[in-house]
Amino acid sequence: MHRNRAKYFIEAIIHALFWLGVYYALRAVTVSSYNIVINHGTGGPERIDALVRFRYSEVVLLSLMLVFYSNVFWLFKKIIAYRSAWWRVAVVTGWMVLLFTLNYVVINLQISPPGPRMSSAPTGRQPPSNPMHLLPADHWWQLQSVIAVVFLCVLAFAVAYFFIREWVRNDLRRSLVEAHQLSTEIKFLRSQVNPHFLFNTLNNLFSMAQRNDDEDLANGISKLSGMMRYMLYESNTDFVCLQKEIDYLNDCIALHKLRYADSEASVCFDHPPPPAVSGVSIAPMLLVPFLENAFKHGVAIGHPSDISVSITVDANRLVFACGNTDYSGIKRLEAENTGIGLQNVRRRLALLYPGKHVLLARPEDGKYCVNLQIQLA
Repeated sequence: MHRNRAKYFIEAIIHALFWLGVYYALRAVTVSSYNIVINHGTGGPERIDALVRFRYSEVVLLSLMLVFYSNVFWLFKKIIAYRSAWWRVAVVTGWMVLLFTLNYVVINLQISPPGPRMSSAPTGRQPPSNPMHLLPADHWWQLQSVIAVVFLCVLAFAVAYFFIREWVRNDLRRSLVEAHQLSTEIKFLRSQVNPHFLFNTLNNLFSMAQRNDDEDLANGISKLSGMMRYMLYESNTDFVCLQKEIDYLNDCIALHKLRYADSEASVCFDHPPPPAVSGVSIAPMLLVPFLENAFKHGVAIGHPSDISVSITVDANRLVFACGNTDYSGIKRLEAENTGIGLQNVRRRLALLYPGKHVLLARPEDGKYCVNLQIQLA
């Protein structure tokens, strides 16, 4: 916490020094106020103050700050999702032109007073009618070309700052993901049973169940063996085929239903056929905790319960929905320990799909509903 505060404090100081330097650079090419000196030819020179004193450099500075921070914290984040580089350049160019034009208009409104304030001197030659010529520059357009170059320089600084900032964030996020995966693997290796012994035992139990003509037990052991094989060997990659996750969820539902009567656990699982998800990948074991929680907290012995699970994939977006009967009032002791799995899933989603997911989990009309949307590309 203290490190974060110190980092933000140092960053704020750097920003302040940068804009202070920009401000004094602007003062070198602009003016804060202006006066007119008129010589009537008959007497000494007469000083006439303009009606409006305009602080030109401050307005330009505010426009440059708007260019910088609007691009860094808003526009670049929007256009980075565009696939066409031409669209990105066009949007940034249009936004720059809009802000520069706004700056130009505001300046013209401020430096166009209704007329100069004259002292009680003999009538003579009047000051120039166009207040633009009162600025200490050879040509108004020449001054605007200098300001345009300053705008482009600030835009270049904004681009560099944005991409360096994103690179640091992505590198930190990647380090967190690797550390999280390493920690998970170490914990798993510490707690796992010898997989060869486990699979040999399951195969023996499967053979015994078949020999005794117990098909339900044989099918359950076969599904458990497949789930364990998937957990141990096939889910160690960053992404797996969505169909494998669907098969795992099907096996998980089948094993859970062995514990309950058909009326106690009615499950409906709707998912696309294998050809529809042949090229879709997802982080492994990401959807399982929602189903586990649905059985753990949504099924009570002696009470009817409904669990509905659905997966849809459309336009590179995956939508997972899970709803179960809410028995939190009946299962109070178990409800006190809820939320740990959901917190872990939120953490994984934040690391694996930053800014590309929406997770809603809340009670609704006697049910507990989960809706997860993931942008796959």
